[in-house]
Amino acid sequence: MDVNTAVAAKLDEAVEFLCRMIEIPSLPGTEDDAMALAAEAFGHIGQVQKIPMDNSLRDDQDYSDPIEGIEYEGRYNLRVCAQGNGGGKSLILNSHMDIVPAGANQVDAFNPKIIDGCVFGRGACDAKGQIATIYLAMAAVGEMGESGKKLSGDVIAHLVVEEENGGNGSVAMIASGESADAAVVLEPTELTVMPSVRGAVWFRVNCKGKPGHPGSASETRSALTMVRQIMVILENYHDKLLAGSRGLEFFDKFPDPMPIVFGQLHAGNWGAAAPADAMCEGIGGILPNKTCAEVMAEMAAEIRNEGGDELADNTSLRFLYRHDPMVTPTEHPLVTGLAAGCTAAGFDPKIDGMTASCDSWLYCNRLGIPTVVFGGGSLLVAHGDDENMPIDQLASAAKALVNLIIEWCR
Repeated sequence: MDVNTAVAAKLDEAVEFLCRMIEIPSLPGTEDDAMALAAEAFGHIGQVQKIPMDNSLRDDQDYSDPIEGIEYEGRYNLRVCAQGNGGGKSLILNSHMDIVPAGANQVDAFNPKIIDGCVFGRGACDAKGQIATIYLAMAAVGEMGESGKKLSGDVIAHLVVEEENGGNGSVAMIASGESADAAVVLEPTELTVMPSVRGAVWFRVNCKGKPGHPGSASETRSALTMVRQIMVILENYHDKLLAGSRGLEFFDKFPDPMPIVFGQLHAGNWGAAAPADAMCEGIGGILPNKTCAEVMAEMAAEIRNEGGDELADNTSLRFLYRHDPMVTPTEHPLVTGLAAGCTAAGFDPKIDGMTASCDSWLYCNRLGIPTVVFGGGSLLVAHGDDENMPIDQLASAAKALVNLIIEWCR
């Protein structure tokens, strides 16, 4: 049985599985029901293990905590292994089950619909459609295995929780002692092979002012004004960081491939009073010429150098997650192998850099294995009201992965 036939034979199953996953609102910390569904589905194509988590995960150096109150006792990731005959190279396929909340204008976010060949619903491409792609690829390999094409190396799926709030599921999988020869992290890339991925830091700034009446302004210090000053300082720092990050492969064509975005601002409870406290929260991108540690230290230094000691001494800067950039050389066999898999699947491979961060850095930098990001669907609709996964891209991504698996794990 050839790749096209094997994928076609399992495509309807994969689409149905995707629709069933969309029906379950698996926000970070609430993925159990969706994970149970995946465990049942993948149980037909590989050995499924529930990899338990507990609250000791919070002590990991790479733990992220932008959402308060999430517990880990009794929760788990899924590890699915299609075991080879032995002697071949192994490959991890990673994606995440958690989703972001439904959009304000997203109608029936958890009622999947198939329109014009696309599956619509929250999580359709980010990233339940990627889990369906992994299912389709592994199921197709199983179909081909029955025809005498048994692999030597293991194909391992990591289906994880909490990517959207920093990657804690993948942190837990890597800390569990996993090892392999390479990894493909599935995210919506419009079938582009992405061996270079930017990093990011999610930060929170808290300022402490001196509250008071506007009639005694000389005796007050508005925490809101302080936060506004820090926002300007960090925006100016971003401009310097961007200027110093030019000349990097894949990223120069973008006006700003590593933006700083302020997503929250809170201060005060009365319009005619200087507030005692103010907070802003945001995220800043990092290209491969810098590390998170360098950027975090530079942000703190900029606040003190540009704002002065009084501002710095009354400001708390905390980092809620820290993603380093990652790079796998374009000439690496994983990159060239996946590109060849795309060609064999019937579409021209494009190799590019990713202007968003994801769990790939944990596999590349912490586990120390070559890693690429790849998948159907588009970041242009991920997290949006019209999030969708084109079924033809789901199938094409699976075909490319099957071709890679056959060559990599033989």
